[in-house]
Amino acid sequence: MKKRGNILYLVVPCYNEEEILPIASGIMHDKLKSLIRKGAVSCTSKILFVNDGSRDRTWQIIEELCRSDSIFSGLSFSRNYGHQSAILAGMLAARSHADMVVTIDADLQQDIEALDKFIECYNSGCEIVYGVRNDRDTDGLLKKASANIFYGLMHMLGCNVMSNHADYRLLSKRALDALAEYKEVNLFLRGLIPTMGFQSDVVYFDVKKREAGKSKYTFKKMLTLAIDGITSMSTRPIQIITIMGFLVSLFSFAMIIYCMVDWLSGRNVPGYTTSLVVSLLMGGLTIFSLGIVGEYVGKIYLETKARPRFIVESFILRETTDKENGLELTGEGQDICLK
Repeated sequence: MKKRGNILYLVVPCYNEEEILPIASGIMHDKLKSLIRKGAVSCTSKILFVNDGSRDRTWQIIEELCRSDSIFSGLSFSRNYGHQSAILAGMLAARSHADMVVTIDADLQQDIEALDKFIECYNSGCEIVYGVRNDRDTDGLLKKASANIFYGLMHMLGCNVMSNHADYRLLSKRALDALAEYKEVNLFLRGLIPTMGFQSDVVYFDVKKREAGKSKYTFKKMLTLAIDGITSMSTRPIQIITIMGFLVSLFSFAMIIYCMVDWLSGRNVPGYTTSLVVSLLMGGLTIFSLGIVGEYVGKIYLETKARPRFIVESFILRETTDKENGLELTGEGQDICLK
Protein backbone atom coordinates (compact mmCIF):
# COMPACT_ATOMS: atom_id res chain seq x y z
CA MET A 1 0.00 0.00 0.00
CA LYS A 2 1.23 3.47 -0.93
CA LYS A 3 2.29 5.50 2.09
CA ARG A 4 -0.32 8.09 2.99
CA GLY A 5 0.25 11.73 3.90
CA ASN A 6 0.77 12.21 7.62
CA ILE A 7 -0.01 15.86 8.40
CA LEU A 8 -2.37 15.75 11.38
CA TYR A 9 -4.56 18.59 12.63
CA LEU A 10 -6.25 18.28 16.01
CA VAL A 11 -9.50 20.28 15.91
CA VAL A 12 -10.64 21.35 19.39
CA PRO A 13 -14.01 23.14 19.80
CA CYS A 14 -14.00 25.50 22.78
CA TYR A 15 -16.80 27.31 24.58
CA ASN A 16 -15.96 29.10 27.86
CA GLU A 17 -12.99 26.82 28.53
CA GLU A 18 -10.61 29.28 30.21
CA GLU A 19 -10.16 26.97 33.23
CA ILE A 20 -9.24 23.80 31.36
CA LEU A 21 -7.50 25.27 28.29
CA PRO A 22 -4.06 25.94 29.86
CA ILE A 23 -3.98 22.35 31.14
CA ALA A 24 -5.41 20.72 28.01
CA SER A 25 -3.17 22.66 25.62
CA GLY A 26 -0.07 21.40 27.43
CA ILE A 27 -1.23 17.78 27.28
CA MET A 28 -2.12 18.10 23.58
CA HIS A 29 1.20 19.79 22.83
CA ASP A 30 3.20 17.02 24.51
CA LYS A 31 1.19 14.29 22.77
CA LEU A 32 1.54 15.82 19.31
CA LYS A 33 5.28 16.40 19.80
CA SER A 34 5.61 12.77 20.88
CA LEU A 35 3.88 11.60 17.69
CA ILE A 36 6.17 13.86 15.64
CA ARG A 37 9.31 12.47 17.30
CA LYS A 38 8.15 8.92 16.59
CA GLY A 39 7.57 9.81 12.95
CA ALA A 40 3.88 8.93 13.21
CA VAL A 41 2.83 12.38 11.98
CA SER A 42 4.47 15.24 10.10
CA CYS A 43 6.37 18.01 11.89
CA THR A 44 3.92 20.47 10.30
CA SER A 45 1.01 18.96 12.24
CA LYS A 46 -0.96 21.40 14.38
CA ILE A 47 -3.56 21.89 17.09
CA LEU A 48 -6.46 24.07 15.91
CA PHE A 49 -8.66 25.58 18.63
CA VAL A 50 -12.10 26.78 17.53
CA ASN A 51 -13.59 29.46 19.77
CA ASP A 52 -17.37 29.11 19.61
CA GLY A 53 -18.25 32.63 20.75
CA SER A 54 -16.93 32.22 24.29
CA ARG A 55 -17.76 34.92 26.83
CA ASP A 56 -14.71 34.38 29.03
CA ARG A 57 -10.97 34.59 28.25
CA THR A 58 -10.91 31.52 26.01
CA TRP A 59 -9.97 33.42 22.83
CA GLN A 60 -7.32 35.50 24.62
CA ILE A 61 -5.72 32.28 25.89
CA ILE A 62 -5.80 30.79 22.37
CA GLU A 63 -4.11 33.91 20.98
CA GLU A 64 -1.38 33.65 23.63
CA LEU A 65 -0.84 29.98 22.78
CA CYS A 66 -0.56 30.81 19.07
CA ARG A 67 2.07 33.46 19.81
CA SER A 68 4.05 31.13 22.07
CA ASP A 69 4.30 28.18 19.65
CA SER A 70 3.37 27.79 15.98
CA ILE A 71 2.05 24.29 16.70
CA PHE A 72 -1.08 26.08 17.96
CA SER A 73 -3.63 27.70 15.64
CA GLY A 74 -6.89 29.44 16.40
CA LEU A 75 -10.21 30.19 14.75
CA SER A 76 -12.89 32.36 16.34
CA PHE A 77 -16.58 32.75 15.51
CA SER A 78 -18.34 36.11 15.53
CA ARG A 79 -20.84 34.62 18.01
CA ASN A 80 -21.89 31.29 19.46
CA TYR A 81 -22.99 28.91 16.70
CA GLY A 82 -22.92 25.62 18.59
CA HIS A 83 -20.69 22.60 19.07
CA GLN A 84 -21.49 20.95 15.72
CA SER A 85 -20.75 24.13 13.76
CA ALA A 86 -17.46 24.60 15.63
CA ILE A 87 -16.35 21.08 14.74
CA LEU A 88 -17.31 21.53 11.09
CA ALA A 89 -15.59 24.92 10.81
CA GLY A 90 -12.38 23.51 12.27
CA MET A 91 -12.39 20.53 9.92
CA LEU A 92 -13.06 22.67 6.84
CA ALA A 93 -10.36 25.17 7.86
CA ALA A 94 -7.85 22.32 8.26
CA ARG A 95 -8.88 20.59 5.03
CA SER A 96 -6.45 22.49 2.80
CA HIS A 97 -3.50 21.91 5.15
CA ALA A 98 -3.96 18.44 6.66
CA ASP A 99 -3.97 14.86 5.43
CA MET A 100 -6.07 13.80 8.41
CA VAL A 101 -8.08 15.62 11.07
CA VAL A 102 -9.03 14.40 14.53
CA THR A 103 -11.75 16.21 16.47
CA ILE A 104 -11.53 16.09 20.25
CA ASP A 105 -13.20 18.04 23.08
CA ALA A 106 -11.23 20.62 25.04
CA ASP A 107 -11.88 18.91 28.39
CA LEU A 108 -9.84 15.86 27.24
CA GLN A 109 -12.25 13.41 28.79
CA GLN A 110 -11.82 11.59 25.51
CA ASP A 111 -8.52 9.74 25.93
CA ILE A 112 -5.91 11.51 23.81
CA GLU A 113 -3.66 8.44 24.02
CA ALA A 114 -6.05 6.74 21.60
CA LEU A 115 -4.55 8.92 18.83
CA ASP A 116 -1.94 6.23 18.14
CA LYS A 117 -4.68 3.73 17.29
CA PHE A 118 -6.51 6.31 15.18
CA ILE A 119 -3.36 6.85 13.10
CA GLU A 120 -2.77 3.10 12.78
CA CYS A 121 -6.28 2.66 11.36
CA TYR A 122 -5.70 5.59 8.99
CA ASN A 123 -2.42 4.09 7.76
CA SER A 124 -4.18 0.77 7.15
CA GLY A 125 -6.50 2.49 4.66
CA CYS A 126 -9.43 3.79 6.70
CA GLU A 127 -10.90 7.14 5.71
CA ILE A 128 -12.98 7.50 8.90
CA VAL A 129 -12.14 6.26 12.38
CA TYR A 130 -14.75 6.53 15.16
CA GLY A 131 -13.81 6.88 18.82
CA VAL A 132 -16.29 4.94 20.94
CA ARG A 133 -16.30 5.03 24.73
CA ASN A 134 -16.09 1.71 26.57
CA ASP A 135 -18.65 2.67 29.21
CA ARG A 136 -20.53 5.56 30.84
CA ASP A 137 -19.33 5.07 34.41
CA THR A 138 -18.20 8.71 34.66
CA ASP A 139 -21.66 10.04 33.70
CA GLY A 140 -24.36 11.01 36.15
CA LEU A 141 -27.61 9.06 36.35
CA LEU A 142 -29.58 11.61 34.28
CA LYS A 143 -26.96 11.87 31.53
CA LYS A 144 -26.55 8.10 31.35
CA ALA A 145 -30.31 7.52 31.11
CA SER A 146 -30.81 10.30 28.53
CA ALA A 147 -27.95 8.95 26.40
CA ASN A 148 -29.42 5.44 26.40
CA ILE A 149 -32.85 6.82 25.47
CA PHE A 150 -31.31 8.99 22.73
CA TYR A 151 -29.39 6.19 21.02
CA GLY A 152 -32.29 3.76 21.43
CA LEU A 153 -34.70 6.27 19.89
CA MET A 154 -32.32 7.06 17.02
CA HIS A 155 -31.92 3.38 16.15
CA MET A 156 -35.68 2.82 16.39
CA LEU A 157 -36.25 5.68 13.95
CA GLY A 158 -33.79 4.20 11.47
CA CYS A 159 -30.90 6.63 11.97
CA ASN A 160 -27.43 5.23 11.30
CA VAL A 161 -25.79 6.44 14.50
CA MET A 162 -23.00 4.66 16.37
CA SER A 163 -23.81 4.23 20.06
CA ASN A 164 -21.53 5.99 22.56
CA HIS A 165 -19.68 7.89 19.84
CA ALA A 166 -19.41 11.57 20.74
CA ASP A 167 -17.60 13.48 17.98
CA TYR A 168 -14.18 11.97 18.73
CA ARG A 169 -13.14 10.81 15.28
CA LEU A 170 -10.55 10.92 12.52
CA LEU A 171 -11.37 11.96 8.97
CA SER A 172 -8.95 11.72 6.07
CA LYS A 173 -8.60 14.48 3.48
CA ARG A 174 -10.71 12.40 1.10
CA ALA A 175 -13.51 12.19 3.69
CA LEU A 176 -13.19 15.92 4.45
CA ASP A 177 -13.56 16.76 0.75
CA ALA A 178 -16.73 14.66 0.65
CA LEU A 179 -18.08 16.28 3.83
CA ALA A 180 -17.57 19.72 2.30
CA GLU A 181 -20.13 18.77 -0.37
CA TYR A 182 -22.88 18.61 2.27
CA LYS A 183 -24.52 22.01 2.46
CA GLU A 184 -27.31 21.60 5.04
CA VAL A 185 -27.61 24.20 7.77
CA ASN A 186 -28.99 21.82 10.43
CA LEU A 187 -25.90 19.85 11.36
CA PHE A 188 -25.82 16.45 12.99
CA LEU A 189 -22.35 15.14 12.23
CA ARG A 190 -22.79 11.87 14.14
CA GLY A 191 -25.47 10.86 11.68
CA LEU A 192 -24.13 12.67 8.62
CA ILE A 193 -20.61 11.24 8.46
CA PRO A 194 -21.65 7.54 8.41
CA THR A 195 -23.76 8.26 5.30
CA MET A 196 -20.59 8.91 3.26
CA GLY A 197 -19.88 5.19 3.16
CA PHE A 198 -16.06 5.27 3.23
CA GLN A 199 -13.98 2.50 4.76
CA SER A 200 -14.07 2.99 8.51
CA ASP A 201 -13.01 1.45 11.79
CA VAL A 202 -13.66 1.88 15.51
CA VAL A 203 -11.25 2.69 18.33
CA TYR A 204 -12.49 2.12 21.87
CA PHE A 205 -11.28 4.32 24.72
CA ASP A 206 -11.91 4.95 28.41
CA VAL A 207 -13.46 8.26 29.46
CA LYS A 208 -11.46 10.33 31.92
CA LYS A 209 -12.64 12.74 34.57
CA ARG A 210 -12.60 16.42 33.71
CA GLU A 211 -9.46 18.12 35.06
CA ALA A 212 -11.02 21.55 35.65
CA GLY A 213 -14.17 23.54 34.99
CA LYS A 214 -17.65 22.23 34.29
CA SER A 215 -19.20 20.66 31.23
CA LYS A 216 -20.89 23.22 28.97
CA TYR A 217 -23.07 20.56 27.36
CA THR A 218 -26.28 21.13 29.31
CA PHE A 219 -29.42 18.98 29.21
CA LYS A 220 -31.06 21.63 27.02
CA LYS A 221 -28.23 21.38 24.48
CA MET A 222 -28.41 17.59 24.51
CA LEU A 223 -32.16 17.74 23.93
CA THR A 224 -31.68 20.17 21.04
CA LEU A 225 -29.03 17.88 19.54
CA ALA A 226 -31.41 14.91 19.82
CA ILE A 227 -34.22 16.79 18.06
CA ASP A 228 -31.82 17.99 15.35
CA GLY A 229 -30.54 14.45 14.91
CA ILE A 230 -33.99 12.92 14.56
CA THR A 231 -35.39 15.57 12.22
CA SER A 232 -32.20 15.79 10.15
CA MET A 233 -31.66 12.09 9.60
CA SER A 234 -35.11 10.46 9.62
CA THR A 235 -38.64 11.05 8.31
CA ARG A 236 -40.02 8.18 10.34
CA PRO A 237 -41.80 10.46 12.87
CA ILE A 238 -43.95 11.72 9.97
CA GLN A 239 -44.69 8.11 9.03
CA ILE A 240 -45.61 7.35 12.65
CA ILE A 241 -48.08 10.25 12.62
CA THR A 242 -49.68 8.80 9.50
CA ILE A 243 -50.03 5.39 11.15
CA MET A 244 -51.41 6.93 14.35
CA GLY A 245 -53.89 8.97 12.32
CA PHE A 246 -55.06 5.82 10.53
CA LEU A 247 -55.48 3.92 13.82
CA VAL A 248 -57.36 6.80 15.43
CA SER A 249 -59.62 6.97 12.36
CA LEU A 250 -60.40 3.27 12.74
CA PHE A 251 -61.14 3.78 16.42
CA SER A 252 -63.39 6.76 15.64
CA PHE A 253 -65.24 4.77 12.97
CA ALA A 254 -65.78 1.92 15.43
CA MET A 255 -67.11 4.40 18.03
CA ILE A 256 -69.54 5.84 15.47
CA ILE A 257 -70.90 2.38 14.71
CA TYR A 258 -71.16 1.60 18.45
CA CYS A 259 -73.08 4.84 19.11
CA MET A 260 -75.39 4.26 16.16
CA VAL A 261 -76.20 0.74 17.39
CA ASP A 262 -76.95 2.16 20.87
CA TRP A 263 -79.18 4.85 19.36
CA LEU A 264 -81.10 2.37 17.17
CA SER A 265 -81.54 0.05 20.17
CA GLY A 266 -83.09 2.84 22.20
CA ARG A 267 -80.51 2.69 24.96
CA ASN A 268 -79.94 6.04 26.61
CA VAL A 269 -76.20 6.37 27.22
CA PRO A 270 -75.10 9.59 28.97
CA GLY A 271 -71.69 9.46 27.19
CA TYR A 272 -70.07 12.33 29.10
CA THR A 273 -66.95 10.38 30.10
CA THR A 274 -66.56 8.85 26.66
CA SER A 275 -66.88 12.22 24.95
CA LEU A 276 -64.37 13.82 27.33
CA VAL A 277 -61.79 11.05 26.90
CA VAL A 278 -62.13 11.03 23.12
CA SER A 279 -61.89 14.85 22.93
CA LEU A 280 -58.79 14.95 25.10
CA LEU A 281 -57.19 12.10 23.15
CA MET A 282 -57.89 13.72 19.80
CA GLY A 283 -56.80 17.17 20.98
CA GLY A 284 -53.53 15.89 22.45
CA LEU A 285 -52.78 13.78 19.39
CA THR A 286 -53.50 16.70 17.06
CA ILE A 287 -51.24 19.12 18.94
CA PHE A 288 -48.46 16.52 19.21
CA SER A 289 -48.69 15.78 15.49
CA LEU A 290 -48.63 19.46 14.59
CA GLY A 291 -45.54 19.88 16.76
CA ILE A 292 -43.65 17.16 14.91
CA VAL A 293 -44.71 18.47 11.52
CA GLY A 294 -43.75 21.97 12.68
CA GLU A 295 -40.23 20.80 13.50
CA TYR A 296 -39.79 19.56 9.95
CA VAL A 297 -41.33 22.70 8.45
CA GLY A 298 -38.99 24.81 10.58
CA LYS A 299 -35.98 22.84 9.34
CA ILE A 300 -37.12 23.29 5.74
CA TYR A 301 -37.54 27.03 6.39
CA LEU A 302 -33.98 27.35 7.71
CA GLU A 303 -32.54 25.30 4.84
CA THR A 304 -34.29 27.31 2.13
CA LYS A 305 -32.93 30.60 3.52
CA ALA A 306 -29.41 29.15 3.06
CA ARG A 307 -27.84 31.39 5.68
CA PRO A 308 -24.14 30.75 6.48
CA ARG A 309 -23.63 27.99 9.00
CA PHE A 310 -21.09 30.12 10.85
CA ILE A 311 -19.15 33.39 10.45
CA VAL A 312 -15.42 33.39 11.17
CA GLU A 313 -14.20 36.56 12.86
CA SER A 314 -10.51 35.64 13.22
CA PHE A 315 -8.21 32.90 11.99
CA ILE A 316 -4.62 32.60 13.22
CA LEU A 317 -2.22 30.19 11.53
CA ARG A 318 1.56 30.34 11.86
CA GLU A 319 3.89 28.41 9.63
CA THR A 320 6.18 26.08 11.55
CA THR A 321 9.72 27.43 11.70
CA ASP A 322 12.79 25.43 10.75
CA LYS A 323 14.01 25.71 14.33
CA GLU A 324 10.81 24.17 15.63
CA ASN A 325 11.16 21.40 13.06
CA GLY A 326 14.41 20.45 14.74
CA LEU A 327 16.69 21.68 11.89
CA GLU A 328 19.86 23.70 12.25
CA LEU A 329 18.57 26.46 9.98
CA THR A 330 16.75 29.38 11.59
CA GLY A 331 13.66 31.17 10.37
CA GLU A 332 10.79 33.29 11.49
CA GLY A 333 7.20 32.10 11.69
CA GLN A 334 4.71 33.79 9.44
CA ASP A 335 1.54 35.11 11.05
CA ILE A 336 -1.69 34.84 9.11
CA CYS A 337 -4.64 36.61 10.66
CA LEU A 338 -7.88 36.92 8.74
CA LYS A 339 -10.54 39.22 10.13
